[in-house]
This record gives sequence, structure tokens and C-alpha cells, in this order.
Amino acid sequence: MDSFKRKTPEEILHSISKLHQGRLKIIIGAVSGSGKTYHMLREGQQLKREGIDVVICAVSTSRRPETVEQLADLERVPSIHWMDGSIERKDLNLDELVARNPEAVLVDSLAHRNREHAQFPTRLEDIRFLLGHGISVITTINVYELEGVHLLAREWTGVEAECTVPVDTLELADEVRLIDVSPETLLKRMEEGNVSSSRNAGLFQRGNLGVLRELALRLVAEDVNGSLEKYREELGLIGPSGATERILVSVQYHWNSSLYIRRGQQIARRLNAELLVVTFASPNRELSSEKAALKRSILKLSDKVQARFEELSLPARRLLPTVLVRYALDHHVTRIVLGHSRQSRWQEWWQGSITNRILRKTHNIDLFLVADSALREGERILPAKAAPPKESGLFRRLSTVEVEQRIDEITRGRFKILIGAAPGVGKTYAMLREGNSLLSKGIDVVIGLLETHGRADTAAQVGMLTQIERAQISYQGVQLEEMNADSIIKRNPEVVLIDELAHTNIPGSHTKKRFEDVIRILEAGISVIATVNVQHLESLNDAVEQLTGVRVRETVPDYMLRMADEVELIDVTPQSLQQRMREGRIYAPDKVNQALGAFFKIGNLIALRELALREIADDVDERLEAWQRKNALRGPWRRKEVIFVCVDLNLCAEKLVRRGFRIAYRLKATWYVSYTDDGRSRSAEQEKKLSGIRDLTERLGGIFMKLQAKNRQEIVEVIVQQTTEIQATQLIVGQPLQVKWWTLRRSSVVHQLLRRTRHIDMLVVANSNPHVR
Repeated sequence: MDSFKRKTPEEILHSISKLHQGRLKIIIGAVSGSGKTYHMLREGQQLKREGIDVVICAVSTSRRPETVEQLADLERVPSIHWMDGSIERKDLNLDELVARNPEAVLVDSLAHRNREHAQFPTRLEDIRFLLGHGISVITTINVYELEGVHLLAREWTGVEAECTVPVDTLELADEVRLIDVSPETLLKRMEEGNVSSSRNAGLFQRGNLGVLRELALRLVAEDVNGSLEKYREELGLIGPSGATERILVSVQYHWNSSLYIRRGQQIARRLNAELLVVTFASPNRELSSEKAALKRSILKLSDKVQARFEELSLPARRLLPTVLVRYALDHHVTRIVLGHSRQSRWQEWWQGSITNRILRKTHNIDLFLVADSALREGERILPAKAAPPKESGLFRRLSTVEVEQRIDEITRGRFKILIGAAPGVGKTYAMLREGNSLLSKGIDVVIGLLETHGRADTAAQVGMLTQIERAQISYQGVQLEEMNADSIIKRNPEVVLIDELAHTNIPGSHTKKRFEDVIRILEAGISVIATVNVQHLESLNDAVEQLTGVRVRETVPDYMLRMADEVELIDVTPQSLQQRMREGRIYAPDKVNQALGAFFKIGNLIALRELALREIADDVDERLEAWQRKNALRGPWRRKEVIFVCVDLNLCAEKLVRRGFRIAYRLKATWYVSYTDDGRSRSAEQEKKLSGIRDLTERLGGIFMKLQAKNRQEIVEVIVQQTTEIQATQLIVGQPLQVKWWTLRRSSVVHQLLRRTRHIDMLVVANSNPHVR
């Protein structure tokens, strides 16, 4: 969005200088063999078809057939070959490139050190030189070749980078694109001889590949987040975007502060969020020796847990909620962590409750209240090491249920999902390409359902693949087509390709949703490769609406993602996606302007891309934990958790259910959703709403409970009693809507629960409105 603010002379000069600069695009992957060079050359071919003058230099195909094929007729500017011991290296021939003066050059290995006496010591400086001459560059890099990241990679995997570039190199790029590949695919490529592991023998282990993959996903997500925050600031949007998390721990100079900071650290690690710690001090009063000592302790702990610490000036205690909320909004905080209040109701009425005032002052930030029981349990809240799971004896006889589960796993087909941030990223193209690759290896592959949406590039990828004829279904006098799962099962191929996993079937079909057909096909022993967009995941429904303003109606349960043996992200930058849209490669020309002004706005695409990157990073981390690696990036959680979500029949009930699921999934927790009937009659619409809440809970794997109270005054007592019975450790409620005078005269259910459940962690989920401060 263009600002009406007049540019400074420096800004004008910078903008003019950029006109003469070439563009830089960096393609990043977890390891060699991810397909970076293949995709770079493919982009070069696309640019050439568009009439752009493209050349290649210092490109290494490693003799991989698919990559060599992409060279085709691209013009090569000879590189300078030299020997580094027994290894042959290639340097860019800068003189030849400048003399040739193409519009774009493709070059491999951004993290490359040049020969002695070269014009510049590194390839990064070569590329800067070319950009200064108006030549655009597309180049590749592995994630562990970035400074800072290479230290983490060495610690967790033992991989050593031969050369590195500064981590802020990504900030120089106009575009950064991630090539995401699952460890299973990489290991298969290695078995087939298409990837060499000789340089880093220990790197090509499933766990190490998973760690590097997660590092790459999170690194690119952070880069995308910077663009999103800048865009939101230009639009004047307030509060967190919903795509990333930032945790703020509010503490006093008190002995229990360390418990709150460590609790905040746990939350931040599980959510892969930035951690901030704030304290408050009077500007006109020096700290006592005791508080000064506590401050030093808090500073030391904050540094240890990698939290950003800040002391805020507080002229008067009554201003604390205002100062805290203002700081949280300014720093895009998504959750404030603090201790439960110890005030009685009358003290709250007389002195004012900090918690209540925080809830009244913000609509965009969740509030997490740490249980009082933590004060008695001390450091048990964050063990230094998670206790390893007890292994069952190798000779223990399996139960009948366990045997049946193992048989189901053995006989079920393999399931792979290709996920994208939005339509048009290339999921179907990648699915067809993989299908043809499998077909060339003698595997029986068919197309179960294909939606090309008129895209010529996609249709061209069908190749020799056979398509299963669709079922004809009559609906309201019209003959419609649907995927024929019965025909697929009867045909019994080894692999079937199925588009648009979240699709709702035509009424009268065998199943309601396409993902249910996929489950039937998998149970028949047929492997499936399917596509879906991130906005269709059920638990992200609220986040997507917050980010884009669009409520997605067709969803797929998150357990489908967990069921998959492999999940790969098809990543495309928002700029490239919009360009594809303008060229008519996604929607018909008459729909392009409407799409660019709605769902395909640059801000929406940035936000959805970040959401997809973080979701797949979390999925990778969950798989690392499942492989029993101690190096899962998010670290262990504490004791066994039981999540208890309280809902009524208001508009945010389903949002609370989805939030409960996401928290429970991250904590490996049992979770319940409860509705308390207070004896009043419900309308047909309310009954439908209650049924929808129950269905959503059960679809996401939760336990729905309908509690009974004699009247409204008894609701809190019934909830408290139930939390005790199930030994709940975390209570989730929605932010109360009452204004100040109402809470003084008669407390809401939430305010009463705040007082009655101080022995339980409590999360108050915010009402989100980006236009309200």
C-alpha cells in the first residue's frame, strides 16, 4: 500500500538507485539433493519463454537426469574451473558475464569461496557486483550455509558447512523461495543414486534431515514475518497478525518471577515464539538491595532462556494494565503470561483487579494465568530433561487390539500430502510430476481426480498417466461429476493421485467429503498422493479468517495431516504468485482483477505463506519427537496435561474448540470441551449450534461434555467441580464482553472462574479485531 507521506531526498535517491539494480532471488533448501538447481533451471526456462535474456554460469547438475533435462537450450557462459585439492571448483567469469550483459544469470552455490587472486573472495560479492551492473541473479543455498544457522546445524546434526554467508544475506534478496522435501524422499533419491552423501556421511539420516528441514522452514517463515509486519503497519492494522506467536511474561521483583519466566519459556518453545520479559519500577524510587538482587537474577535467567528483557517505568500501580497492554500492542505480542491474582472479590472491587483491567483494555491478545500451585511445586514445572518413555519388553505379547492396529498399518497404502499456501502454487503440477516419475520406474500409477482449472502447464504434465473415469451423479435435475472411489478400488493401482483433499462431495455420493474417500482407498491398500491448501485445515479456520477476512467453508480435519506418511510444502513467493495470476495461469482472465483485489492481495498471500511454513515446521517437529530424537527443536513439555475448554453458544465457541485442539495437540494432552446447560430452553438455531460444536470437537479428536446446572448461578460451581474430577491442568475460556459497570455489579462466569480456579493454568482467548486497539 502506497503511503501519502512525502519521501525524503535519501529515500528518493535509494529508489532511483534500485531502478538500475538487478533483482536477486535466492532458492533455499535443507540439503544438497533437495531440488534447488532443478527449480532454478526451470524458472530460467520460464523466463526465457517470456522473452527474458537468460544465461547460466557455474551451475552444477551433479549429473541428475531430471536436472540435466532442465538445461535444455539455456545459454551457458563458461565458468572458471580450478582445483581445490582433489575437488574441482567453478568460479563465475565476471568479465564474460558483464561483456555478455544478460538480463538474468542463474548460478549455483551462493556460499562459495573463490580461488586465490580472484577479483572478489566470495561468490556473494560476485553477485553484488553483477546486481550493481543491472544483471539479475537467481542462486541457490543450503540452510546450514547461513551464519548462525550453521552453528545450530553443527550442534544438532554434526554437519559442517564448507563456506557460509551472513544470515542477513536473505534480506538482500527481492525474493526467497524454499524447496521443501521430506526426509523420506531424500533418502529414496540417495538409494537411487541421485544424491551423493559422501561429503557429509552422517547427514543423510532421517532425524538429521528432519532437523535441517525444520530449520529451513522456520528461517523462511521469520523472513516472511518481517514482510507481513511491515505490510500491516502500512495498512494501520493493530495487534498480532495471527500467523506467528510472541509471548510476553510480566513479572515483579519477587522470588516467584523465575517460575513465570520458565513457564513462558515452555510456551514460547512449544509455539516456536519469541519470548519477552518485562518488569516495572517507579521512576522516582531506587530499588532496595533485595529487589536489585532479584533484578540481577531475572536478567540472568532472561539471558539464559534467550528472552528480551525490559524494565518499564511505572509512576503508579493503577497504570500497570495500561502500560503493559500498550507495550504488548507495540511489540505485536500474542499472549501475556502472568500469575493468578490473590485478591478476594472485595479487594478486587476496592483496589481494582489488574487481570480484569487487562481484559477490558485489549481485544487482540490472549491472557495466560499461571496456576498458584506452581508456587508449591517449584522447579518441577520445567524439568531439566524430560523423562524418557518407558519401553515395553521386547518379548511382551501384543494384545488383540495392538495386533489389529499393526496389521492395519502394514496393509494400508502410503499417504503423501502436497500442501500450499494458496491456489496456483503448483501442487497439482508437482503431484503429476511425481506420478510420472513413479510410472517411469514401473510403478502402477493412475489419476483418481485431477483439477487443472484450465492451466496448460499443469495439463501438459499428465503425460502417460491414465485417468479413472468420474462417477456421474444426478442432483436437482443436473448431471454432475464426482471422483469414483469404487472404480479406483476396483482398478487397484499401486498409487492414485487425488486433487483437492478438502472438497465436499455432491449430495448422494457414497461419502460427504473427499478425504473420507481417500481413507477408504488407503484402507484398500492403495497409496495416495493428494493436494490441499493450508487454509483448508480445520484448526486454522479462525487464523485464516483473521489474516484474510475470508471464512473458508470447506475444511479437512487435522488428523489427515498427521495420518500422512509424508507432507511436503510447495512454496512460491507472493510476488511470483501474483505474476502467475496476471498472466492468466491461475484463474480465467476475467477473474484476475477481482482475485488480486480480494483473496490474492499481497498481504493475504504473505500471511498464508507464513502460516503454511510454520504449520509444516510444527509437523516436522512432531515427527522428530515421534522418532524419539532428543533434538526436537521445541524441546520437552512438562507433566501430563489435561485441557478443559468451556464454551457457550456465542459466535466464538468454535474458535475456542479449535484453539483447544491446537494447544492439546502441541502438548500431547487429553482435551475436553464442555457446555453447561443452565435449564433455560434453547431455540432450534441454538440446538443446531450446540450440535455443530459437538461434531467439531469429535472431528478434531476431543471429548465433548454437556454439564447440567440448576440455574445460571450454579454454572461456575459445576465447571469447577468437573475440572477437579478430570484433574484439568489448563482451563480455556473466551474473553468476557461485559463493560466495567456490569462486572462491578455482577461478575461474569469468566471473572468468577478467574477467582475459583487459581490452582489451574487459565488461558483467556482474546476477541480479535485488528481495527480496535
